[in-house]
Amino acid sequence: MFNKILIANRGEIACRIIATAKRMGIATVAVYSDADANALHVALADEVVHIGGSAATDSYLQSDRVIKAALQTGAQAVHPGYGFLSENPEFAEKLAKAGLIFIGPSADAIRKMGLKDQAKQLMEQAGVPIVPGYHGTEQDADFLAEEAAKIGYPVLIKARAGGGGKGMRLVENANEFAAALGSAQREGKASFGDAHVLIEKYITAPRHIEVQVFGDSFGNIVHLFERDCSLQRRHQKVIEEAPAPDMPIDVRVAMTTAATRAAAQISYEGAGTIEFIVDGSGQLRMDGFWFMEMNTRLQVEHPVTEAITGQDLVEWQLRVAAGEPLPLSQEQLSISGHAFEARIYAEDPQNDFMPAPGNLSHVHFGEGCRVDTGVKTGDNVSPFYDPMIAKLISHKISRRAALSTLKQGLDNTICAGTQTNLTFLSRLCADVDFAQGHLDTGLIGRKSDSLMKQATPSPFAVMVAALLANDVDMQKERLGWQLWGRAQKSLHLNGISGHLQFDGEGRLSLINDDDIHVFERVAQGKEQVTARMGIKNLTALVVQQGRSILVKIDGEQFNFEAVDPLDVSHAQDDNADCVFAPMTGIVSIVHVVAGDVVKKGDALLVLEAMKMEHVMVAPRDGIIADVFCSASSAVDEGSQLVVLEEMAE
Repeated sequence: MFNKILIANRGEIACRIIATAKRMGIATVAVYSDADANALHVALADEVVHIGGSAATDSYLQSDRVIKAALQTGAQAVHPGYGFLSENPEFAEKLAKAGLIFIGPSADAIRKMGLKDQAKQLMEQAGVPIVPGYHGTEQDADFLAEEAAKIGYPVLIKARAGGGGKGMRLVENANEFAAALGSAQREGKASFGDAHVLIEKYITAPRHIEVQVFGDSFGNIVHLFERDCSLQRRHQKVIEEAPAPDMPIDVRVAMTTAATRAAAQISYEGAGTIEFIVDGSGQLRMDGFWFMEMNTRLQVEHPVTEAITGQDLVEWQLRVAAGEPLPLSQEQLSISGHAFEARIYAEDPQNDFMPAPGNLSHVHFGEGCRVDTGVKTGDNVSPFYDPMIAKLISHKISRRAALSTLKQGLDNTICAGTQTNLTFLSRLCADVDFAQGHLDTGLIGRKSDSLMKQATPSPFAVMVAALLANDVDMQKERLGWQLWGRAQKSLHLNGISGHLQFDGEGRLSLINDDDIHVFERVAQGKEQVTARMGIKNLTALVVQQGRSILVKIDGEQFNFEAVDPLDVSHAQDDNADCVFAPMTGIVSIVHVVAGDVVKKGDALLVLEAMKMEHVMVAPRDGIIADVFCSASSAVDEGSQLVVLEEMAE
């Protein structure tokens, strides 16, 4: 076994690998960029090496610097985690030449499965079912449009080197094809250095089910059962579970057999995942699944497999890479209970889930769930990398109990300082169809209105915010009694006005216009407020930072801003004439110049942030007065990009 390994990654996966290595008595070396100088994975490792600037291209993707760091520190092997260099065959070959072990599959296996078109050809040869589509080398736009027409709409355009939904576009009809193709090619080039795409038939009501496989250098290959990753938003996984709900035994046998056959086809070693697209329009059936792709690395969602099998997949990776046989045979592996994983991101669901980098001023994770994270209170979510904050994993004997535990964990998690998807995840856990196991990749899209609507603060939420805004201490009854009548405090919160009236003995009244809401047994804890309203006992989680107040009740989060009534604020100008950058990023395309006439909704430019493209559109009809950016220019959040002027009468 290794004495020391280097982890060529960052964030939660680096912390996850460090945890297993420490348990096994293996020393760890962390590498870090300028942006990650104070990151959690840097603090947890035994040794650390700085490898470059904040951008991944200047640090984590610099393979020579990573190898130099491994050699300098005496590491014997390198664990790539996922993303960055994890599926780069040239990196694996460089490590071998340097006398270092790559904790992953061979460069040959990565190369064979890294390009989706070649992988599908290999799987077809192995007798694994594949989705109908075009997987050839011809990339002429007109030719690809003709192939799409032959396949029949809707189709999926997929970057052949893609992953995580990047470089993937759903096209409903021929009129949308050209624009979608260009966007997929640009994103594929930016994310993977490869603009080559393939076209596939889009399966109606598809489910995404994948099988965890493992191989060793002795020719042994096993599977660790399946995971259902059908809850997706723009082809990116949101909540995963294992095993797949309503999975018939014969379908499981057929799918896992196909997965191990796929791995055997390329003499696979290490951890890998065979992903299948599955017809979810009815009962799962043996002829209703098709090979989609293979990920030649550990997956983000690997903890749910660990939960139901009781195995540590990182430990398996280390043992196989060190030349040991697989720890268990297929007959020794079994499923125990049910597990879910929810991905918590710094993103704004009210703003099309745009990344929301910023400072995590307060972080607290709910009890009862495993937490895989790479952040702590005070850390920054950097605009340079994926905006994941943490993963919450629940595991119980039944699916219903596991889902309930996950929701409780999410409801009791607070990440203050930036926008997150926590409320969205809590609502998703409460969705009736999801709770019953009726899911497919389109579920979130169909229910987007209810899952992402802006909730109205309840009277209890307003009362709690008013307590904090007025610095009321119920234990000391600082509102007190007045000589004439009861004491009141005015409240000014996000446009909400009214009064908070103290009635003595833990009793408060919220008076807003003609409405009066009475709360009894009001009590304040360190990070929560409790009360009784009628027959209901209520609890709110709270965080106050200056005038900003976060109140979370049953998974619903409300952000209040206390307004000083003596502070004369000036009304903001109407910004309809200006387009601002919603986040820090790189302008990849500028469609307009000064003098152009545009209509509301016309594309003005494309902003790339965190490897995703965001199209900025005209807020109204008008004439472009000025453009303050150009292609390839970097812009900060809030930067003015385009100014419009009225059209002449």
